[in-house]
Amino acid sequence: MALERIARTARSSCRRSGGAFGGHKSEKDMFSEGASTRKYCSLPSHERDTRNSNFSYLSSIPKVNHSSFWSRGIRTTPSYQFPSAERIVEESYLESNDPKYPGLEATKPGEKPRVVVLGTGWAACRFLKGLDTKIYDVVCISPRNHMVFTPLLASTCVGTLEFRSVAEPVSRIQSALATNPNSYFYLASCFGIDTNKHEVYCETVSNSGLPNEPYRFKVAYDKLVIAAGSEPLTFGIKGVTENAFFLREVNHAQEIRKKLLLNLMLSDNPGISEEERKRLLHCVVIGGGPTGVEFSGELSDFIMKDVRERYTHVKDYIKVTLIEANEILSSFDVGLRQYATNHLTKCGVSLMRGVVKEVHAKKIVLNNGTDVPYGLLVWSTGVGPSQFVKSLDLPKSPGGRIGVDGWLRVPAVEDVFALGDCAGFLEETGKPVLPALAQVAEREGKFLVELFNRIGKDAGKAMSAKNIYLGEPFVYKHLGSMASVGGYKALVDLRQSKDAKGISHAGFVSWFIWRSAYLTRVVSWRNRFYVAVNWATTLVFGRDNSRIG
Repeated sequence: MALERIARTARSSCRRSGGAFGGHKSEKDMFSEGASTRKYCSLPSHERDTRNSNFSYLSSIPKVNHSSFWSRGIRTTPSYQFPSAERIVEESYLESNDPKYPGLEATKPGEKPRVVVLGTGWAACRFLKGLDTKIYDVVCISPRNHMVFTPLLASTCVGTLEFRSVAEPVSRIQSALATNPNSYFYLASCFGIDTNKHEVYCETVSNSGLPNEPYRFKVAYDKLVIAAGSEPLTFGIKGVTENAFFLREVNHAQEIRKKLLLNLMLSDNPGISEEERKRLLHCVVIGGGPTGVEFSGELSDFIMKDVRERYTHVKDYIKVTLIEANEILSSFDVGLRQYATNHLTKCGVSLMRGVVKEVHAKKIVLNNGTDVPYGLLVWSTGVGPSQFVKSLDLPKSPGGRIGVDGWLRVPAVEDVFALGDCAGFLEETGKPVLPALAQVAEREGKFLVELFNRIGKDAGKAMSAKNIYLGEPFVYKHLGSMASVGGYKALVDLRQSKDAKGISHAGFVSWFIWRSAYLTRVVSWRNRFYVAVNWATTLVFGRDNSRIG
């Protein structure tokens, strides 16, 4: 306690006297590349040794955007606007100049090389599944401890499947994370990467109950695989984030299901006006891609088979509208698109062309001025780079993803690879940026893990792969697309590209192929059993309409 009082006294004296913290320094002086050598009012060394707080690491930043400074998760305001902000930032900088991060240090000679994987999506989990843990130690860092089987996620929103059927724990995908002494899974988010020191900086999930919030740590790597995924595109439209539901995670599906069932029950209350009842029971889906179409089809099945039996008082009010700026399923064959349009219309889904201008709590406004009231709004207009990917000082491909070469390496830095939705080929490679599809991510993960297992014994350690032959570069071959449209109907398009010729089919047989294909692609036998049992239970007894939580 006495040491802490001395430290606080020293700091407050430094602030009152102005010292290095006073005055209005230019940002060039504050954050220049050589800023780490500047002399600040020093704190007693015993304070730095005894405090447990974790601070952002700022000492190796080569470039600064002084309109929005971003490194290691800290955002600051220019000193000429708020002088107090300058003092706070410089104090944090002082204390972080020699940060006492807990974490994993660099591997030593004789130890297995360490591979750090950021993410638990399709690409990351395919990589983890195939990694040879006799060659490598592996550390996986992600804010979720499971992989989501996204093609079946829409089915969980209406009770066709249970949520656990589409979630696979990452420790089951790669058992070394739970059993090997030097392999770990960390429930955290990465907020910074130092490619010179071969370290990543992480922050645990909030409200974790740890002594310091946010709790931060570092992990040194020999090889880094960035598979951090993407974020839903909102196109900067006002109100989307606050009022719409996305459909990318299990918790998204849980929230959609709770909202849907809540609206069904609230609309049956006495005194609700007919206009309000129609609004509550109007489900609007924005985006006519596979996710939006499949969710609309699942909603249609739920309404026709379950709502009409169990919510007879309001069955005539519930409605589904799918809004798309162009044509639905634009990547599919023209004949399949027309089939989907006709089938969805027949099943009661209203198709509307339009562009959303803004979103309010109870209505959306289209560009042509039309107001569309809603009770449930699901936004499915594609994905783009996450804020984490945007913040990284790494080469970028067209569209803002992390730029990679033909072997999924990030140029200009050593031992860093990127794959999945967060990565795209650089223009110099002559390859197009691949779509953000599960099959693309899975194939990239398979390619990269085979490369790692091949070079691991000779070039697994940091800075050891410069002159190693990596084999042939990655080549993607599209296997086709599938989408369910409800009513035991689906589309199967086996063309290798949008303009190529190939087999395309729609109807019940395609629905059977769709279900069979995805059942075999579910990661574990345990989840395959869950999915099959859920499908059978729904067929016999109907969907579960319990609202829990």
